[in-house]
Amino acid sequence: MTFLAEAAEHASSVPAFVFPMCGALFFIFLGFVTWSFRDVAYRHSHKFEATRHHETGVDEFGHTKL
Repeated sequence: MTFLAEAAEHASSVPAFVFPMCGALFFIFLGFVTWSFRDVAYRHSHKFEATRHHETGVDEFGHTKL
């Protein structure tokens, strides 16, 4: 029981503002990753020119036209 009482007295050696700061930094990192992949589909649009101009028997989803 003395260990639990001592642990409750010294719960953390980190100041309280560090925990929300870590969460905010994590979400900023996720936002940066999301932002870095913007317009990726448009960078590779040259691969799908034939399907957009209906030059092949394949539609925009890769299915054959009947």
